[in-house]
Amino acid sequence: MSLKSKTNDVNKILEDLFINEYGKIVSYLTSKFGLKFINKAEDFAQEALLAASTNWAKDGIPKNPKGWLYLTARNKSINYLHREKKIRFSDEIPELNKETKIIEALHLDEQIEDSMLKMIFACCSEVISVENQIVLILNILCGLNIKEISLALIVEEETIKKRLFRSKKKLRDNKVNLEIPKKAYLTKHLNTVCKSLYLLFNEGYNSSRSKDLIRVDICLEAMRLVKLLSENFSESTKINALYALFCFHAARFDSRIDDEGSIVLFKDQNRSLWDQELINTGVVYLSKASEGDTLSTYHLEAGIAMQHCIAKDYSTTNWEYILKLYQALYDLKSSPIIKLNLAIVKGVVNDPEIAIKELEALKKVAKLKNYYLLYASLGEFYSQTRNTFLSAHNYNYAKSLTKNPNELKLIEKKIEKLKTIQRVQ
Repeated sequence: MSLKSKTNDVNKILEDLFINEYGKIVSYLTSKFGLKFINKAEDFAQEALLAASTNWAKDGIPKNPKGWLYLTARNKSINYLHREKKIRFSDEIPELNKETKIIEALHLDEQIEDSMLKMIFACCSEVISVENQIVLILNILCGLNIKEISLALIVEEETIKKRLFRSKKKLRDNKVNLEIPKKAYLTKHLNTVCKSLYLLFNEGYNSSRSKDLIRVDICLEAMRLVKLLSENFSESTKINALYALFCFHAARFDSRIDDEGSIVLFKDQNRSLWDQELINTGVVYLSKASEGDTLSTYHLEAGIAMQHCIAKDYSTTNWEYILKLYQALYDLKSSPIIKLNLAIVKGVVNDPEIAIKELEALKKVAKLKNYYLLYASLGEFYSQTRNTFLSAHNYNYAKSLTKNPNELKLIEKKIEKLKTIQRVQ
C-alpha cells in the first residue's frame, strides 16, 4: 500500500473517530479530573487525535484505535498534571496502578457511558442559561464546531464563541458536580437535553458541510445518546418519542441519495430501501411514548414521520392526518420552520396557491429571509401552477443561498426542467 493510500485510510478513520469519540474522550477526562480540567480535556482529546494521525500513518492503525486514543489522552493529561505539580504520582491517581488499568480497560465502554451521562447534566447546570446549555452540549459532547452550532441555532458565530467561553468558565468557577441525576433533575432539564440531541441529529440529517448531504456518523451518535438516556430513564415519554423520531428518519437514509450522490426527493424515493427494522423499532418506542399524559413536539414529529414510513406509496399517504398533526405541532410550538412545513402540506392537501400565499408571507420572517428551502419550496409550487417565471426566480434565489453541491445540483435540475416547460409553452 502506498504512503498516500495509507494516509488516506488513517484520515478517514480519524474523521469518523473525531465525530464518534471526541465528546466521549472530553467527558471521560473531565469525569476523572474534574470540570476545572475541561479546557485541557479538549486540548488533550485533540492532541491524541493529532498523535494518532502521525503515528498510525507511520506504524499502522492499531488493533483497538479507540482504546489507543483514550489511553493517549489520559496519559497526556496525567503527564501535564504531574508536570504542573497539580498531582503527585501516588494513590491520588488510582489509574496509575497496573491492576486498576487492566480492570478499567475491561470496563471502558461502561465508564464512557457513565461519563457522558454525567457531562450531559453538568452542561445543564442552573449557573448556565438554557440557550448556553444547548451550545455547551453541542460543542463538548457532540463535537460540533462553532460554525456548525451557528448554523444549527441560526446565531452569529461570534456570539456562539462568546457563549462557549463564558459557559465553560462558569462550569469551572462554580465547581459543578459531575454526577448522574435523579429523575426529578432529569425532568427539570429534559427540554435542554432533548433539544440539543435533536439539533445534533438534524445537523447530521441535513449537513451544513458542503461535501455531505447526510452525515450518518452524527445521526448515529445522536441516536446512541438518546438510547443511552432511554435506558437510564425509561419512564420518560419525551425521550422515547425522540428516539422513535430518529428511527423513522434513519430508516430512510439509503433512499435519500442516488448512486451519483444526488438528492432524491421524498416522493421519488425507493421505499424498498427503507429499513423496516428501524421503522418497527420507531413504532414500538412511539407506542411507549404514548403511555403517559405528555404531548411534546417530538411526539407529533414522530407521528408525522411514522405516517410517511407506514404508507404504501406517496399517493396513499394520509396527508389529511399529517396536516392535522402539523397544525397541532404549530399550535404547540409556533416556529417559522414548522409554519413553512405546514404551508407545504397545505399545498399538497389543498391547492398550490394556498401554499404560495403562506410561503410568500414567510419571506418577511427574519429567520427565514435567507433560508434556501423557503425559496426552493416556492419554486416548486410556482412550477405546479405553470408560473415558470416566478418559479425560476425563486429557484435561482434558493441556489444563491446554499453551497452544498447536492442541493445545488437538485435546484439546477429543477431549473432545467422549467426551461423544457417554457419551450413547450
